[in-house]
Amino acid sequence: MQSIVSLADILHIFNAVNHLSILLEPQFCYMKCYRPFFLFALLLLCINGVIAQGKNLFNGRNLKGWHVDVPALQKDSSLVNPFVVRNGMLVSLGTPGGHLITDSLYENYRLEVHYRFAGKPGNCGVLVHASTPRALYSMFPKSIEVQMEYQNAGDFWCIEEDITVPYMEQRRGPKANWGINGNKTRRIIHLEDGAENPIGEWNTMMIECLGNTVKVWVNNKMMNAGYNCTVSRGQIALQAEGSEVEFAKVVLTQIR
Repeated sequence: MQSIVSLADILHIFNAVNHLSILLEPQFCYMKCYRPFFLFALLLLCINGVIAQGKNLFNGRNLKGWHVDVPALQKDSSLVNPFVVRNGMLVSLGTPGGHLITDSLYENYRLEVHYRFAGKPGNCGVLVHASTPRALYSMFPKSIEVQMEYQNAGDFWCIEEDITVPYMEQRRGPKANWGINGNKTRRIIHLEDGAENPIGEWNTMMIECLGNTVKVWVNNKMMNAGYNCTVSRGQIALQAEGSEVEFAKVVLTQIR
């Protein structure tokens, strides 16, 4: 998904930066001597800004670029798809349970998710590095889940993949019970309470996946940070897990 900067783009940026330096020269007498260095530094900053443009994975009109995996729909075609577009928002209706999964795979990125519970708060989540579908309980794809459940946003849930955090035994329980499937302890509790906004208000979740690390912020508060993740690349998935959730945007910015 990395943006490509053409020669024309670079020339346009250079001309704009050069014009700016000329305008500033009367205010800074030393500008003329150091203009080449000034131009070079600004050019690098501007080009980096162009390359780091984010892409909204949801286009506001339909679910292009995503596919649905809802086991119950295979058994009963009369059921309603739990993922719909409504008033320009992506909506998870909550039931039947399943996942909306990106067609593409991603690595080294920041994901910004704007969400709110439309009615009664409950459960939902964002899955990163997703791969094998229905790997757990014939429902959940192999992945690391970043929890969005009300009052537990920012938890990690290990789904056939694993991750390490500081103070593991305090946040995951006795080591003998750790695991990535079955009845093992797969939950890693978030760092701080009280980050979520009141019901009906929008929340911003930021997830940074870089190499084998995953970091999570909710409304600008650091909620989790893990390392030694057993996977560093995969699809992104949104859950239908019992509660209706509205998503205003799902923006991915590549980290080079």
